[in-house]
Amino acid sequence: MADTADELLDRLTRLHPKIIDLSLDRMNALLEALGHPERAIAPVIHVAGTNGKGSTQAMIRAGLESAGLRVNAYTSPHLARFNERIRLPTGDIPDDLLAETLAEVEEVNAGCPITFFEVTTAAAFLAFSRVQADYTLLEVGLGGRLDATNVIKKPRLTAITPISIDHTQYLGDTMAQIAREKAGILKRGVPCIVGRQHDEALAAIEARAGLLGCPLSVRGQHWMITREGDALVFQDERGLLDLPLPCLPGPHQIDNAGTAIAALRELGLGQDEAAAAMTRAAWPARMQRMTHGPLAMAAERHGCELWLDGGHNPAGAEAVAATLAALPRKPTHLICGMLNTKDVLGYMRPLAAEAESLTAIPIPGEPNTLPAAETAAVAAEAGLPATTASDVQAAVEELAAAHPGARLLICGSLYLAGRVLRENG
Repeated sequence: MADTADELLDRLTRLHPKIIDLSLDRMNALLEALGHPERAIAPVIHVAGTNGKGSTQAMIRAGLESAGLRVNAYTSPHLARFNERIRLPTGDIPDDLLAETLAEVEEVNAGCPITFFEVTTAAAFLAFSRVQADYTLLEVGLGGRLDATNVIKKPRLTAITPISIDHTQYLGDTMAQIAREKAGILKRGVPCIVGRQHDEALAAIEARAGLLGCPLSVRGQHWMITREGDALVFQDERGLLDLPLPCLPGPHQIDNAGTAIAALRELGLGQDEAAAAMTRAAWPARMQRMTHGPLAMAAERHGCELWLDGGHNPAGAEAVAATLAALPRKPTHLICGMLNTKDVLGYMRPLAAEAESLTAIPIPGEPNTLPAAETAAVAAEAGLPATTASDVQAAVEELAAAHPGARLLICGSLYLAGRVLRENG
């Protein structure tokens, strides 16, 4: 009997190198042994950045699909099931095709050390090479220059969403260093859409583009997007579009919307597709209002709203804080679990102005979870009154009972968000 996808994923996880050396050597060797499936996929739109990659990709996909185009899409990490990472025109990759491609990769790799992301990226390329599509959307996993997705020699288009400080152990500790790594996805002569950037980051991107002759389309230089009441206005050299607001909540989604619309315009699409990108995009755990399941019911029994967000760095927290500030005012209480690899204090500080308290919880099953007591201590340092709870269910029940009519936000980690979505149905 053939192994299931879950069995294969578990086994492949154990091949992880003892030391992570960001390099494309393993990936290139594996793809060569597989017959270079990455060369047989539909034209690629490659998206890098620190924040907003997934939302931007979701909007681009919605716009393309509204035009009747078939889209394959690769993203990470997943929330509830691994299959979410590899999306085909018919939906998430089915278990049988996932198992088939993983088994082929495992056989060809022959037990050599390789990262989980490299293995699964190779499996995605195999799947995409066998499923007809008009476009392939690839989201960078980490950085850009040495990311496993950066083996595409000639994408149709690249895009860089806002860059901030994150993953400093791999990418560098300055904005310019990190931007140079992200700009590693630029390819000679291939146009690139550039979202809102700090000056240092933009300078690094422009320098790389100049070396490669990449036409840039930069927010503030080549296109503009603004909110005007309950509508969006996008303007570029092709003209002006009046559009609905993004269905994904939060002021930061205006930035992501602009990058997505600029990408669609570069691909030759127009008003209808841009409007569909705003109204049809779906991206879970990004300031998602939860209305179903036992957690939502526990909150609603006391008239509370329940929200979920997977942001985990300071820029993500700033986006969450801006979203909370834009919502109708009501007391807000955070339920937070974080990994010990993150800038916890930097994450807490923007939220302190918008929340009345924080209840810290551990993230079950995650070896790098920050103990709840340590999360609470950092929250207190940031100015957030903090306590602890044993798990998310207990935290929701206790907060809802103590603060009827409040807004409760589960936040701090995509791993926590994924667990909440799985357990809450």
